[in-house]
Order: sequence, then structure tokens, then C-alpha cells
Amino acid sequence: MRAYFLRRLLLLPPTLIGITLIVFFITRIVPGGPLEQAIMQAQMGQGGHWHHAGQASALSAEQIQQLNAYYGFDKPWYTGYVLWLGKVFTGDLGTSYRYNEPVWSLMLERFPISLFYGSLTLFLTYAICIPLGIIKAIKHNTWMDTGSSILIFVGYAVPGYVLAALLLVFFAARLRWFPMGGFIGEDFSSLTFAGKIGDLAHHAVLPLICYMVGSFAFVTLLMKNHLLDNLAADYMRTAVAKGVPGRTAVLRHALRNSLIPMATMFGQNIALLVFGSFLIETIFDINGFGLLGYNSILDRDYPVVMGVLLITSVLLLLGNIISDALVALVDPRVKFS
Repeated sequence: MRAYFLRRLLLLPPTLIGITLIVFFITRIVPGGPLEQAIMQAQMGQGGHWHHAGQASALSAEQIQQLNAYYGFDKPWYTGYVLWLGKVFTGDLGTSYRYNEPVWSLMLERFPISLFYGSLTLFLTYAICIPLGIIKAIKHNTWMDTGSSILIFVGYAVPGYVLAALLLVFFAARLRWFPMGGFIGEDFSSLTFAGKIGDLAHHAVLPLICYMVGSFAFVTLLMKNHLLDNLAADYMRTAVAKGVPGRTAVLRHALRNSLIPMATMFGQNIALLVFGSFLIETIFDINGFGLLGYNSILDRDYPVVMGVLLITSVLLLLGNIISDALVALVDPRVKFS
């Protein structure tokens, strides 16, 4: 098993190089880049009127050349990629075009926010959905199963960002039970430790509901359906026929096999710990990692785009390895050689 995971780890660098190489190439050929935006802004005449075709450009050829050098477009794309990759190995992800700050600083500033919401969402989703799925499987076709399924599917039918807008209107704007948005309150620094925890929880309730609503139904029904299949399997009937108590048979045999799909998808959700949902972050005015990545794409802030892509890709690849490890722990039939 150790050799298997070592090989998987050795595959990370070439996979990351392939992903970042493709995206870096796309950033060089896609229209409307930072150079074009700078030229258009410079061509805006006083009073907000554009220069018409045939008129002299607001930028000279020398200024355009300087902009090319500033944005790194004066070199072939493959040369620019090698230079960017060399900086990455030294821990330098470049400087943001929009904020004129190091990309690492921008990401580290927003990382704790997205990590807070992502880790809580992942923990609460599994902590609630797995027991609920077990109860729904055991109480199959009862009023409890039917009633919870209705609520789950209603929540699943409403997108998270739509629910975010509804919750914000009713519970924040009208009832004023929760703040209108933000990660913390304006007076956070002056609060006591208990007050800071309360303020953080007060701001987090509505966003966490919206984060969880998308995966809540999927995880619950996945747990329920796999447990139902295992409860109807031959080995369960054999265990019960041998005198194994029903509770023991469910928890020690059927439940363990039903956790295999949970372990498979757990590692893939690790990337969500950081990236989150930029739409929910936009509605609740949460300056997180997902919103940073979304704005960097709109602004053609390519250093930030590459930095966010690199971190997200690393987490996704590590998550796949963690999924394999969890499957090996849950399923004794899996042997890595």
C-alpha cells in the first residue's frame, strides 16, 4: 500500500504541470485580456467618449510595448509559463494586476474564511446526513421516511444562491434576526471571546444553510439507498439466520459496506473546503476564496487565476488520494499493490 500511495504522490507534479500548462495557454489566447482592457481604458476620451476608428491611439507603440512587458506578453506563452513555473518553485505566485499585491497575500487573507465555511459545511453534512440516511433506510416507507424525503427534495430543488436571496430578504431584511451579510460584525475586535464566537455564529447561520442545501439530499439518499441494498443482501440474511442481533448486523456489516461510497466522495469534497460558492459569497458579502477566484476571472487577473487554480488542483488531487486511503480502511477487500 505504501508503494501505491508513493506512486500516486509522484504523479502529482506532472498532473499539476499539465493542468496549469493548459490554463496558462488559454489565458494567452483568450480575447479581452488585461492588455486589451488597459488599451481600451486609455482610449476613452475625456467625458467618457470612445475614440473612433481611424483616430490616433491614446497609447504610443512604446507604451504598448511597456504594457506587454509589464503583463508578461512580450514573450511566447511557453517561455512565460516556464518563468511562472520557476517562480512557483521559489514560492512566488506573482503580483495581482488588480490589487497590486502578492497573490499569496490575497489568498492567505481569504483562505481562513472559506476554510471556516467549507469545513463546517463538510462536517455538518456528514454528521447529519449519514445518521439521517441510516434512519430512513431502517424506517423505509414509513411516515418518517416520506416526510423527510419531501423536505429534502424541496430543499434540493432550490439552488443555494436562490435560497440565499430568500433567507436574506425574510430573515435579515424584514425580521432582522440575522445580519445582512459579512463574515463578522464591525465591532468584532471590541467584543469578548464569547462575544466573538457568538458574532461569528450569528453571521454564519444563513450562509451555512445555503452551503449545505445542495449536498444534503445527495448524501442522505446515497447513504439510504446503499444501506437498503446491503440490508437486502444475502450475507445479511445469513448473519440474521445465524443469530446475529439485527442492530449488530446493521452496524457492523451493512453499515460498513454502505460507507464505501461516502469514503469515495469524501476526498473529492476537500476542494470545496477552500473554493466554496462564489454566488453565495457574493450575496452574503463574504470575501472568501471562491469570490476571489471568480472576480479574478472577470478582471482577467491572470496571476490570481493561476494561483487559485494551483491551490484548488493540489487539494483536488490530494483529495483523490485521501479517498483511496479511506476506501482501503473501510473495505477490507481493497488491496493496493
